[in-house]
This record gives sequence, C-alpha cells and structure tokens, in this order.
Amino acid sequence: MADSILVTGATGKSGRRVVDQLRAQGLPVRAAARGGEHTFDWTDPGTWDAALEGMRSAYIVQLDGTKLVRPFIERAVRHGVRRIVLASGRGIDVPGYAKDSGGVLEGIIDSEAAVRDSGLEWTISRPGWFAQNFSEGFFADAIRTGELRLPAGDGAASFVDAEDIAAVVVAALTEDRHAGQIYEVSGPRAVTLSEAVATISEAAGREIRYVPLSAGEYVAELVAQGVPAPDAEAFADVIEPLREGRDAYVSDGVRRALGRPPRTFAEFAESTAAAGGWPA
Repeated sequence: MADSILVTGATGKSGRRVVDQLRAQGLPVRAAARGGEHTFDWTDPGTWDAALEGMRSAYIVQLDGTKLVRPFIERAVRHGVRRIVLASGRGIDVPGYAKDSGGVLEGIIDSEAAVRDSGLEWTISRPGWFAQNFSEGFFADAIRTGELRLPAGDGAASFVDAEDIAAVVVAALTEDRHAGQIYEVSGPRAVTLSEAVATISEAAGREIRYVPLSAGEYVAELVAQGVPAPDAEAFADVIEPLREGRDAYVSDGVRRALGRPPRTFAEFAESTAAAGGWPA
C-alpha cells in the first residue's frame, strides 16, 4: 500500500467518513482503529509502526487527555510520512473558552505544537459541535426517547455536519494547497437547542422536546442514573460553552477549504431522517 493514506480513529464520526470519501475517490486507505480493519491503539506503541509502514499521508485523531501525538509524529517522520492532518477543536487557544475538568486541553495544545514543529506538510482541522451529536453521539439516545434534557438554556452553536468535516480533511490530505492552514469548521449559522430539536422533530415526523435544566439539576439527574458525580460535573462543563453561546460564531473553514458553503442543520436533519437515523 505504498503512498497510501493512514486514517486513525477510522471507526469514529469523522474518521469513518474520511475513509468513505477517500475510497469513493478510488484512493488507497489504511483504516486504523482499535476495533477496525487495521488494529491501532494509541496506548500500545507496538501497533504504531505497522500502521505507519508505507504511508505517505495521515489523518490523526488524537486520544483525549494524552500527549501521544508528538512521539507518533516523530515515528511517522522516520517512516517517510510527508503530510499530516490533525483533528483538533475550536476555541482551544481562547482563554476561558471552556472548563477543562477532563484534562484534555494541555494535550491538544501539545499536539498542535508537535504538528507545527514536525517539518512535514501539515493542516489542522478545528471543528465545532458536530451536528451528528444528535444522531450518533452525545445527544442521540435522548433524541430517540423524545426528550433532550440539558443545561444549555437558550444558547446556540453553529453545528457542523461531520460530512463537511470529513470533506475538509480529505481535501487537506489529497491537495497541495492546504499546507500550513488551520481550518476552523462550522455550520453556516448558529442554531439554538430548541431550534435544533424542532428541526429534527419535523424531519423525523414525531414529537421531540428540549427541556432546559440548570447545571445543578442536570448533574443531579445524571448522578441519580448512576453516573459518578465527577463525571456528571465534567459533562455539565462540556455544555457550558454551548449555554454561554461561545460556539455560536460562524467560521469560514469549509468555504476556504472547499470553495462552497457548509451544509445547513436542516440538510443534516433531513438526510439523517431519510437514512433512518431517528426511527419513529
């Protein structure tokens, strides 16, 4: 598989779409994950060399709370990798953007620095809230039960479709003009939780409600469901930027990378419903 493309996190929301889009172009891909086609485990460096052998480009989806990207890139350089695209996140360089109770920020900042220092062609993708959190992530189970209960108030976010995130990554992996670029990736406008749930409800053809909670109420409900209190508080911290509207701003990453506007939240909802993502 010489001159192939390595995709880590290949079973995740962005990774598997990157794999699908690359293969749709007829490009050779090594889909690497703990439970994927090619075994790769961030916590087992013994799996790294086999993943990197023969690769010339790589999409790196880091493991939160670790500083493993730097040694991985050093090994990638030895294997002859020439181009890397790093999955990062919006707001990581904005002081006070989000509470870091989960201890992930330091690792992400180190990963970005390692990419810049690598001497390789590099691109960084910084997506905001995934629209797919409503269909296959953080909010999906609640949407399917018909009631989303969150401490998000009337805050809004410019939710981005993971298909757009993947398309930006694929462009950066396969085209020469993206080297040295940081793409902050968002949807075309901010959407409140009430608007998002109403849009999904219409697309799915059934009633779904959004119930705003206080942070304390949310933590108490999670604890009552058996979630350890520190984890419940960490989940509440994740929602805080959404409640405060810190992710409402619109970024130009999709348009800069792809020359087109990002997909709307309604387009995401309609395509997901059509594919059976929210069965009645």
